[in-house]
Amino acid sequence: MNWTDLNLMPAMPEIVLLSALGIVLLVDLWTSDKNRYITHVLSLLALVAAAAAQWLVWVPQSVSTFSGMYIADGMSQLSKMVMYAATFALFVYAKPYNQVRDMFRGEFYTLTLFALSGMSVMVSAGHFLTAYIGLELLSLSLYAMIALRRDSADAAEAALKYFVLGALASGLLLYGISMVYGATGSLEFASVLANAYDGQANTWLLKLGLVFIVVAVAFKLGAVPFHMWVPDVYQGAPTSVAAFVGTVPKIAAVVFAFRILVTGLGTTVNDWTPMLAILAVASLLVGNLAAIMQSNIKRMLAYSTVSHMGFILLAFMAGAIGFTAGLYYAIAYVVMGLVGFGVLMLLSNEAFECEEISDLAGLNQRHAWYAFLMLLAMFSMAGIPPLMGFYAKFAVIKALLSQGFVWISVFAVVMSLIGAFYYLRVVKVMYFDKATHEQGIGSNTVAKVVLSVNALLLLLWGVMPQSVMEWCLRALENTL
Repeated sequence: MNWTDLNLMPAMPEIVLLSALGIVLLVDLWTSDKNRYITHVLSLLALVAAAAAQWLVWVPQSVSTFSGMYIADGMSQLSKMVMYAATFALFVYAKPYNQVRDMFRGEFYTLTLFALSGMSVMVSAGHFLTAYIGLELLSLSLYAMIALRRDSADAAEAALKYFVLGALASGLLLYGISMVYGATGSLEFASVLANAYDGQANTWLLKLGLVFIVVAVAFKLGAVPFHMWVPDVYQGAPTSVAAFVGTVPKIAAVVFAFRILVTGLGTTVNDWTPMLAILAVASLLVGNLAAIMQSNIKRMLAYSTVSHMGFILLAFMAGAIGFTAGLYYAIAYVVMGLVGFGVLMLLSNEAFECEEISDLAGLNQRHAWYAFLMLLAMFSMAGIPPLMGFYAKFAVIKALLSQGFVWISVFAVVMSLIGAFYYLRVVKVMYFDKATHEQGIGSNTVAKVVLSVNALLLLLWGVMPQSVMEWCLRALENTL
């Protein structure tokens, strides 16, 4: 096939993003430290350009190109827009934090944009190899980002742990993919599904490959028992990096799981549903119970992430209505996580790192608005109405009940009640405890405004969730 026969328009967001990334790399090479704000501005413009390209080439139906290896559909387009917006907000929050820690360098921005490119490829993958390449581009960027602060032994240790375990997960994924190829004779999701439906696949070999693939997906989501890297990475990495690792890649991982399990291995739904149920129940139990025992708020958020991923895995058990609820939950989690980490970054300064729950003591007396924003994030994560997190959990439980999963729904509700304890403990510390020490609070106006809008979206989309749910519903209708 001649290269001129390729339809490049569906992939225009990735082309624009990579072109902008090349410009950022070249400009940063000739930029002095005192003019590093140029890299910051160019990175923000790169995200705006990629989002604009996505908006301009938005298609109402599924389109594939590169011989079926790349797919542009509702789910990929929606998830990319969310990732671009979330990364834009993260760059704004991270700027004052990175400046006082000698991390305000081009590497932070270029590695983040490389990771974003990998996630864009992941969510648009129509082929196992495309998905794997996107995953590896994301993973390699994250390994370097976690160790970005060279003078931190904790960051280096967290990066090494994540690298070793991530390499193991990648090997398991490749092994599972090779079995799928041996069973079906193809690596394209549509062909794998068609061959399995037609009875042309080796059923047992396909199921064995499925086991390895589910393990790799569970690792990327941070589900129990493959969660051991999550708390160490959240605590060891700089807060600006932990904020990225803990939010944006999660929505990419959810769509990645959907691509593989539903559009590629949909014939094995009766096999992967029980596996996801076990992973979800274990994640809810371990995540919530372990979070109660944490005094470090970043480790607490890490274990709460594990429990949130359990909810998303439950959504996969409920069919089409569950996929819609799961996508909504992933978007809600990204918005909630950005607020929580954003407040921690803005409360930190050159001489103080806000990472213990006790560091938030008396925050309401020192800065009532930041305390209110953190309250919105904690209440939303706890599932308290009328915030976005409540409707996300409600949508998942409603989907489970519609499919007859009564006992699992009851278990999820009980775990949510247990989880509310450690979220409300943070609120109690902010509003009722006295400050143990005084520290200055950053006054970056732009970051404060963006963080305020981010937090108030939790309230707006919680009171009126129909708009976001409609986006998710249309994305799934366009995809399935």
